[in-house]
Order: sequence, then structure tokens, then C-alpha cells
Amino acid sequence: MTATGPAPADLHDFAAQLRAYAPHDGVHALRVPNAFAVRASRTNAELFHSVYRPSVCIVAQGRKTVFLGPDLYEYDATRLLVFSLELPMASQVTRASAAEPYLALKLDVDPAQVAELAARVYPHGRPPVRENRGVYVGESTADLVRTATRVLTLLADDRDAALLAPLAVEELLIRLLRSSVGGRIAQIGHEESTVQRVARAVEWVRAHFDEPMDVPALAELVHMSPSTFHGHFKAVTGLSPLQFQKALRLREARRLMLVGRVDATTAGRRVGYASASQFTREYGRLFGRAPTRDIAHLREHGPDVDSAH
Repeated sequence: MTATGPAPADLHDFAAQLRAYAPHDGVHALRVPNAFAVRASRTNAELFHSVYRPSVCIVAQGRKTVFLGPDLYEYDATRLLVFSLELPMASQVTRASAAEPYLALKLDVDPAQVAELAARVYPHGRPPVRENRGVYVGESTADLVRTATRVLTLLADDRDAALLAPLAVEELLIRLLRSSVGGRIAQIGHEESTVQRVARAVEWVRAHFDEPMDVPALAELVHMSPSTFHGHFKAVTGLSPLQFQKALRLREARRLMLVGRVDATTAGRRVGYASASQFTREYGRLFGRAPTRDIAHLREHGPDVDSAH
């Protein structure tokens, strides 16, 4: 049977449920594990910077764009977004207003649960995936939106939230596995897929981002030659290993200055920069402002919607 897109009535119901759990802008944890309601009541000209976990975002209304290296991915009520591994991303909400805010359900994906469900959905083997990318846009469907709405509806009752909502989340994952993004979702649970081997390297870089990087040793860790590893890493993340490490360092430095209230020199040193001038130069290139000006701007205007991702 051919999948059909969500009807206006389905999206209306989905948006109404999300409004109830996201009464103001931000990312709101729901009563079922790993699920969040996201709301933004205005567009943003500046990029939001955050780290996204392996997850799926299903939109009820509004539109958003994320940037991975030189590529951009736009999604809305007709298109959902899949993140296959943890990635430092920049994003923009491009359609939202106080009357019709951007509303979405974000579901962080557990690789072990996906592996178990994928074995049931694909007993004869996972479907092939032509390209290994960390981000993928797929078609949203009426069945997915209705199931996502049912997850939210079940959260209104304590017993339903504890007993039935996790089953509805499992149904949603099964429907995702059977959808146009099924192969991408299945990769998240397959330890030896290229995406998950790169994910293991990403995990190491995240844990040791302030240390010098040894790319050949990192390639050996995931059982690839250095040249193969470099190619696959850039294909999946949109960045070279060194660029990826730099992105993590700069985001952590920003967090240290904003939350920990340390000065720019200390923040740069803590994340691995020996040169304060290099830190200031690269920080400004990523965030558009020198460190001190950027933190002052964030404190005046508040954190962005994606800061909790």
C-alpha cells in the first residue's frame, strides 16, 4: 500500500497535543522516556548551535532547516528528519509565529531497541542504503502522525503513560522502520554499519575532544584504514575528523563561558587551545562574534530553542 501524507485534520490534532505539552518556547521532556515536545514561536535569522543525538523529528506545523557541513536539510509537516548519530549542528526555524508556532515531536532513538525491532521488521536482512549520511530527510505519513498523536494522548493518564505509551512509542518505531526512512533507522541499531562505526569514532572524539587527535589510531579503533576512515567520517558527519573535533571544542567553550562563567582565555585553554588568538579567531568564524560579545548577546537575548538537544 502506498503511504499517504498526513491530512490537515491529523496535523491539527497532532499540533493540539504538542501545544498542551509545550506551553512556551523550548524543548520539553515528556513522561515517556526519550521523547520531547519542541516549540518555537518565531523564526531566527541567526543560526542555533547544538549537538543532536540519534533521533527522529516529526513536525506538526512550521518549518526548520539544519546544516551539516556544506549541506542543508529542510523539514516540515510533510517531511521528517532522522539523525543517525550524535552531531554538532546548526539550525534555523524558518516558519513560525506566535499564532502558529513551530511544533514537533523529537524522539531520541535507542540503538538496542532499534536493533531488536529491526530484526522483527526485516527478518531476511535490512534494506540496503545507498548513501551513508548522518542526517536524512524522509516523507512523513498519516500513519506516523496518527501514531505520534496517540503517544501524546496516552500521556494524559498516569497508568496509560506508564503502561501503554511505551508500546505506542514501539509502534511508532516499527512504522518508521517500515517507512521510506526504514533503512536509515535500521542503521542506528546495526553495530557494523558504516554509520555506527563512525558513531563509535564520534563517541571517542566527544570523550577526548580536548586531547590531540591521532587519526590513524582512531581509524584502527573502528577497523578501517586511515584513508577509508577519513572518507566515511566526512560522508557521514559532513566534516573531517579534525573539523569535527574543532566544532565540539568551540561548542564546549561556549557552554563553559555561558554556564560556568569562565573567561574566554580559560575556556579556550580547557578545551585544548594553546593559542588564545587562534581560539578567538575560530570561535568568531563559527558563531559570528568574538567570544565575549557572543556570550553577552546570549545572556541578553536568552538561550536558543535547540540548547537542550
